[in-house]
Amino acid sequence: MTFETPPEPKNPVNGAYMVIEIQNLTINYFQEGHGQDALVLHGWGCNIQTVMPIINLIKNHYKTTAVDLPGFGDSSKPSEPYDSYDYANIIKQLIDNLGLKDIVLIGHSHGGRISIILSSQYPNLVDKLILIDSAGIVPKRSMKYYIKVHSFKAMKKLYLILNPGKDKSQSLERFYERHGSEDYRQSDGVMRQTMVKVINDDLGHLLRKIKAPTLLVWGENDDATPLSDGKIMEKEIRDSGLIVIKGAGHYSYIDDFQTFKLVISSFLNIN
Repeated sequence: MTFETPPEPKNPVNGAYMVIEIQNLTINYFQEGHGQDALVLHGWGCNIQTVMPIINLIKNHYKTTAVDLPGFGDSSKPSEPYDSYDYANIIKQLIDNLGLKDIVLIGHSHGGRISIILSSQYPNLVDKLILIDSAGIVPKRSMKYYIKVHSFKAMKKLYLILNPGKDKSQSLERFYERHGSEDYRQSDGVMRQTMVKVINDDLGHLLRKIKAPTLLVWGENDDATPLSDGKIMEKEIRDSGLIVIKGAGHYSYIDDFQTFKLVISSFLNIN
């Protein structure tokens, strides 16, 4: 599973940035607007700035909160590798501390994983759910995949044999720089281990527990979380509908913002 590099958002920031301490982590968050609570969660490798187009779309209708997830933006890194449930636990504590309720919960990609967990475990907390090119479905592995994985592991062992040295970590770093995925290369330390854990979190069994009306928005050409994942979610989430944005990729809300705006405005009954 790979993730595209997010485009640079062009929308200005006018709200307030604040920090809160949760489980010995400094969590950076942003709030703007008034009214019913909305919470926006970004994807892997992103930050609040990446979801600013969504914030600007709803801030005049909702009290909108966005979070730099642990290890991203201006939030501190966890001291040990997190899985998706650890991320959801952090966000639940933030929700409790900020007194958010009846939330319109919006999650893109990795933020979708967290949103699936929260909306399935705390159904009374979420009023409406919007999943955008969401992660959370682990694909069935083909024989080609397993051959690729075992070949990669064999290459790593051979590389260490052919490049002996006192510092094994430096040798591994050079190997990953040459042969690892782009996202793996861009991560380091605990975030690299965290990425491996969250990618392998299969949340399919939670989908039927979601009670909130759910809008699924997907890019037709998403090659990070493919459209087939969205179709599975539509089938499993009882009160859900899938909207496919033609020609868009993993960042469908940026690739075709005008269509995205129409879809979200209709679902939330806003002008």
